[in-house]
Amino acid sequence: MSEQAKQKNGHLVIIGGGEDRKHDMEILSRFVELSGGASARIVVITAASQIADEMWQIYDGVFGTLGVKERAHCEITSREDANSEDFVRKVGEADGIFMTGGDQKRLLALIGGTAMDAEMHNALKVRGATIGGTSAGASAMSGHMLAQGRTDLLPEKGSVSLGAGLGFLHRVVVDQHFSERQRLSRLLSVVAQNPYLQGIGIDEDTALIIERGVGIEVVGEGAVTVVDGRSMSTNVAEIKDRATPELIDVRLHLLPAGSKYSLPDGQEQTGKRVPPQLLDFLENVTKRTTLS
Repeated sequence: MSEQAKQKNGHLVIIGGGEDRKHDMEILSRFVELSGGASARIVVITAASQIADEMWQIYDGVFGTLGVKERAHCEITSREDANSEDFVRKVGEADGIFMTGGDQKRLLALIGGTAMDAEMHNALKVRGATIGGTSAGASAMSGHMLAQGRTDLLPEKGSVSLGAGLGFLHRVVVDQHFSERQRLSRLLSVVAQNPYLQGIGIDEDTALIIERGVGIEVVGEGAVTVVDGRSMSTNVAEIKDRATPELIDVRLHLLPAGSKYSLPDGQEQTGKRVPPQLLDFLENVTKRTTLS
């Protein structure tokens, strides 16, 4: 691992899909920078996609254009692949680990609970590597993963289902392509039925960057929406499936690109003063959890 990457606290680069891969490539450039720059070793995991070779060719070209010399592909088509010494070693040597889009259920079915899964946690939490994911790769990062759900005009009881995610974040659920596919009602449906979770909706060509123990930053062209229903009152337990619940006192935070906040006692005081209403969210997503 490069000397620069060794000094890092570990980063998550959670991308809402549709990131620019042809022009200034702001988000992918930041992923490379956080991984250690041109000297970084970057691994691309295409397990979420059924067109793995095509996805690899795209990101191999992008990271090559950004100056990265050491690039490797982990084409995971079975759980045996995700437990293989070769692929686990590639992840273990990587400064940056990038998960492509596709189907998050497929991604978890192939790598959840495998040696590769464990090595990714070790990379982030022990070695301070950077883990990025776009679209399905973003949704898979949290412990509770949005597995499927309809997008309707109004939230509906029973319209979404959650599954186990990779667990780099806890007590949150991540949705992507957020504004473009009008998914606020879907995230409200999640929060209504799981009020201990905070919902994170990330727009296309937008990333939420989390530095463990330090702070967050939003980069790209859109915004990150945070839905917090922990203090709400609701009748969701009394209504029938497919009915719209009453939701009182749900908090919504909108963090456009350029938003940047550090913890009050963070190692780098680079962000603005954290509003009290946002502090709990910030403390939660930057928490230095133990290996899982």
